[in-house]
Amino acid sequence: MSQDQVELVVQTIARTAVDNEKYFGDLDAVVGDGDFGYSLARGFEKVLEGWDEIDRTDAGTFLKKTGIIISSRIGGTSGPIWGTAFLRAGMTAGSDDVDGEKAVAMLRNAIEGIKARGQSDVGDKTLLDALVPLTDRLEQEIKNGSDAATTLAAVSATTRDAAEATKDMVARRGRASYTGERSRGSVDAGAMAVAVIVEQINQAFAKEAQA
Repeated sequence: MSQDQVELVVQTIARTAVDNEKYFGDLDAVVGDGDFGYSLARGFEKVLEGWDEIDRTDAGTFLKKTGIIISSRIGGTSGPIWGTAFLRAGMTAGSDDVDGEKAVAMLRNAIEGIKARGQSDVGDKTLLDALVPLTDRLEQEIKNGSDAATTLAAVSATTRDAAEATKDMVARRGRASYTGERSRGSVDAGAMAVAVIVEQINQAFAKEAQA
């Protein structure tokens, strides 16, 4: 990806978070405290408000600066988790171009950061249950030599399926974990947010290719 495409990804994430504030909040309210959508939207609003001022020295710097804004503006546990993801991705990106293998490495480092920060893992009914399958599928498509459009479509479908599958899980982290078995039967808000974001990134790149 070029620097412009990295910025397109971040801008799409931010706009999706803002546009889906109510939807993500409603999902979280089923077994959580319902503030996920609000918190995510407020943090990414700050990213969009200060968009032109974010340091664009290189992709890594841009992502790290974005992570700092997110960490400082998103409340609750979401701020540290999403901020850590951006910071870790930026550390891995460095000043080099972001190719497929680098993108996978960035996501892997972000995942490890989320695991450490949230003391969570796959199967705990968190955003990791969408983010890890996303990364695995991306790596698989890259190894298969798939083109960008095929890769994004496959990753989008895999992430949606993974997010939907959290409906059958019992939450073991976050507010939802307090409800025990009652958390089964509803999707995890964070996992579904990842799915919706990936779908929007897929659409954004498709529009760019047609332009």
